[in-house]
Amino acid sequence: MTPILHIQDLTKTYQSTGQTLTVLDHINFSITEGSTVAIVGPSGSGKTTLLGLCAGLDSSTSGLVELNGIRLDTLNEDARAQVRNQYVGFIFQNFQLLPTLTALENVMVPLELRGEKHIKPRALELLDKVGLSDRSHHYPAQLSGGEQQRVSLARAFSNRPKILFADEPTGNLDTETSEKVVKLIFDLNREAGTTLVLVTHDVDLAAKTQRILKVKGGKLISDEPTGVA
Repeated sequence: MTPILHIQDLTKTYQSTGQTLTVLDHINFSITEGSTVAIVGPSGSGKTTLLGLCAGLDSSTSGLVELNGIRLDTLNEDARAQVRNQYVGFIFQNFQLLPTLTALENVMVPLELRGEKHIKPRALELLDKVGLSDRSHHYPAQLSGGEQQRVSLARAFSNRPKILFADEPTGNLDTETSEKVVKLIFDLNREAGTTLVLVTHDVDLAAKTQRILKVKGGKLISDEPTGVA
């Protein structure tokens, strides 16, 4: 089975005060389509950097990143943005909604970027799925943190992504709200058959995925299945 994401010898270094800082050091793994994977590790271990490279938000120093059969490491920023818009959904810890747009307009943004027509019904359907059909005309500032994250979840699924990257999706939410958002992420993911890759500090959340990649000091130190079907 062809992997949806293939990482080979992935390395990321930065120059800092005349020294080379290695954030990721020769990382290797592949992820099969439709699977759920958590990337865990202490703060500063390189997991968010790894997620950004996998998603084409940043470019590596060396190594190969292949997403849906496309080599991201050989592309410039514009070409990577095109791939992201075509195949990738994102959920961030701080929601990253556009403050001047309503919930509905935020969900429609990825579809508009793709030049799709008749997008309002699709956006409304997704808001309904996350339980926010009655809040569609509210702006982010008028919504609670949990509601904002649900809008970002609807937005993430709007372009029918092949792979969804979630960076600490419950990091800014209380326990009860986190549980609701996590259930929505997994339910929508299962329904859409999307591949899910999430970065989290939350061991309970990581345990809900099928596989856990542990990163420490920029190295992949373990890659274990969880036993979740």
